[in-house]
Amino acid sequence: MDFNDLKAFVAQHDNFEIRVIGHAGSHCYQVELEDVEGRRHMLTRSGKPMLFRALDDVYMELKRAGIHRAYLVQQVPHDEVIGRDTHYRDPLASRMPLVF
Repeated sequence: MDFNDLKAFVAQHDNFEIRVIGHAGSHCYQVELEDVEGRRHMLTRSGKPMLFRALDDVYMELKRAGIHRAYLVQQVPHDEVIGRDTHYRDPLASRMPLVF
């Protein structure tokens, strides 16, 4: 989903969740939208996932789309390292609400 698609989606829908995803060991963030039907859409540019180097950059881009709330999700490969099944796509209990 590119920025214009995101902006149009936000203008037409009110039941969705925005996640700002950070990966352990990386200083980059990705933005994911989950719609009411459970489909997930990554924010893209020219067909490639957009990467942000700082949360402030994410905030500015989401504000431009009319979004003022999101969840910060930090994915850590700990479960994989100790041999446990990963639960990244389960309902996210370890997320931090962001308001900007």
